[in-house]
Amino acid sequence: MKRLWTPAWIARHVAMVVLVTTFLGLGWWQVSRATAGNAISWGYAVEWPIFAGFVVFVWWREVRHALGGGSPARAAGRGGTGTPAADGTDPVAAGAAAAAEPADAAGVGRPRTGIRRPVRAIRSSAGDADDADLAAYNRYLSWLNANPGAKPGDYPG
Repeated sequence: MKRLWTPAWIARHVAMVVLVTTFLGLGWWQVSRATAGNAISWGYAVEWPIFAGFVVFVWWREVRHALGGGSPARAAGRGGTGTPAADGTDPVAAGAAAAAEPADAAGVGRPRTGIRRPVRAIRSSAGDADDADLAAYNRYLSWLNANPGAKPGDYPG
């Protein structure tokens, strides 16, 4: 709970209270205008409380995220207790245990990371006419890059 009382979180709590109070006040103001005869204010009278509800929804999701709560699917993905398999084992715990094992020489059992190898693009030439057009276009792009304030019409070629 101490995580929710840092200066940044106090500012979020205050902003949520101020926004909800303001939006509900604006909704009440629109109700008073609508009862005075302004028909379009009925739409705004409904709209402002919806905005207040959205602020509360976003604030609540941020609080749950900061506290580490959330849906069971996200808890299982974070390493929490998932649904046990039919044989009584926890698939998430089994996956975590497999990821903790050292990889063998073939790389089997190696833990998956978020870092991937770069994609290598293979270029093939379509023909001489296309290559000449491509080279001219690349020269044009290089000139534009070398002259950032220039307009495309200033290109000398």
